[in-house]
Amino acid sequence: MTNPFEQVPLAELRERTSIKWRFFEPDVLPMWVAEMDVLPAEAVTRAVHDAMRRGDTGYPAGTAYAAAFARFADDRWGATVDVPRTALVSDVMMGAFELIRLLTPPGGSVIVTSPVYPPFHAYSRHAERAVVEAPLGDDLRLDVAAIEDACARAGDAGAVLLLCNPHNPTGIVHTRAELEAVAQVTARYGVRVISDEVHAPLTFDATFTPYWSVDPRGLSLTSASKAFNLAGLRTALIVGGAGTGEDLAGIAEVVSHGPSHIASIAHVAAFDEGRDWLDAVLAGLRDNRALLASALAEHAPTIRWRPGEATFLAWLDCRGTRVADPDARADPGYVGLSAGPAKAFLEQARVGLSAGEAFGTGGENHVRCNLGTRPDVIVEAVRRMGAVA
Repeated sequence: MTNPFEQVPLAELRERTSIKWRFFEPDVLPMWVAEMDVLPAEAVTRAVHDAMRRGDTGYPAGTAYAAAFARFADDRWGATVDVPRTALVSDVMMGAFELIRLLTPPGGSVIVTSPVYPPFHAYSRHAERAVVEAPLGDDLRLDVAAIEDACARAGDAGAVLLLCNPHNPTGIVHTRAELEAVAQVTARYGVRVISDEVHAPLTFDATFTPYWSVDPRGLSLTSASKAFNLAGLRTALIVGGAGTGEDLAGIAEVVSHGPSHIASIAHVAAFDEGRDWLDAVLAGLRDNRALLASALAEHAPTIRWRPGEATFLAWLDCRGTRVADPDARADPGYVGLSAGPAKAFLEQARVGLSAGEAFGTGGENHVRCNLGTRPDVIVEAVRRMGAVA
């Protein structure tokens, strides 16, 4: 089986016009934003081509996307999706934004398990909600006691827990027992849970449990965008637990106007016909993860990494390096790249990484590295980083 990450030469990658390859100067190796350096699944290319050829370029209609995801979830996780208890949205974070506004009043709170995907902070503040952090434990897993403390601190103003499963940036997959404990704690405080599950198809060494399957009041957000590298084709799905019918009915009808019809066609093809392609990507990512471990040991032993169980992202601990910043502080929601070790690696090693400080408490002196790229790019990036670390 051909490694999907070896199909596109570096020179051709540099011709791409998306943000990953256009944000930095040409001599920088971009290892930051969550785009993979692969070609699309042939089924996706064919579906989009056929839609364009027949002029099927209007507005989305029907439940084809939800039905395709239901088939995928049953096949991969043995999970049941009730198609009528779903809603189409433009992307995962806009879906989260709408649910935050629906489930909490102005002045309410959003609990996040930092360090976590920076838009969790930014979108919550944009929705005019207070962000309450419930940091991960030292083992990078959910700290249920910290979540309970955050629920208590959120008070009676109305709150949601914005969960990330699998977790971005650590790659941890929450266990069913952990999710059940979260459901019990949040129910006790009247806090609703919204779970971003966009990386779920990229699970390696764990059993993925959709949150809607353990909490009847839970709401999950999903999309083919990350696992099938379709971020430029925007559409996503809200999947609700058994008790969320009224919530889903309360989503404004105008929200359903955001998804792209062409994107939905592409995502349906991905979920239904792209599973062999996904398996090849998972195999390539396994190889890339092993390669990162060996490259760090050889070229950058002061950088520590605890491999997660999912995603194409690596959360690198740079606290023991020469570029660690003793005064580093969390700057949650900050999406720039010029902080802490990420700043040093960019300026001195010409490697573009995501600054850990942007992920909130616990992100200080860390960087997030994108492994969804060519193996030779990974080795060269680590070699450059090791020269300054």
